[in-house]
Amino acid sequence: MEPETLELESFLPYRLYRLADTVSREFSRIYKERHGLTRPEWRTLSGIGQRGTMTATELGEQSAMHKTKVSRAVAELERRRWLTRTPDESDRRVEHLTLTRAGLAAYREMVPLAKVFERELLARLGVEERAAIVGGVAALERALSEK
Repeated sequence: MEPETLELESFLPYRLYRLADTVSREFSRIYKERHGLTRPEWRTLSGIGQRGTMTATELGEQSAMHKTKVSRAVAELERRRWLTRTPDESDRRVEHLTLTRAGLAAYREMVPLAKVFERELLARLGVEERAAIVGGVAALERALSEK
């Protein structure tokens, strides 16, 4: 008897990974052209922009990035003078990251572009397909968070 094989092209985790990577690469063209940002730098900028202040640990959890990627992105945004680090008063190992005026300006410039990108991406689908994808992703997120 032949051993079982896995057809990657129809394996849902693989398909989701490929889809996420394709969408991420397509969107990355926008922030790369505008500001020369890498994906981790964009995720860092947008995470802090959304929340105001975050720690590197919180950024890693929110963005699902490894701590070394977070660290490099933070260092690059700090080099650009787009964020500042403030040591925590009770735990010197922790730093609170906040966008500077320049970082906030870049974030605010990118927000409408991100929203247009999302709208245009979803506009490629019919009404029922949009509802199915949004509902399906939310259902999978809920199911996986209950583990």
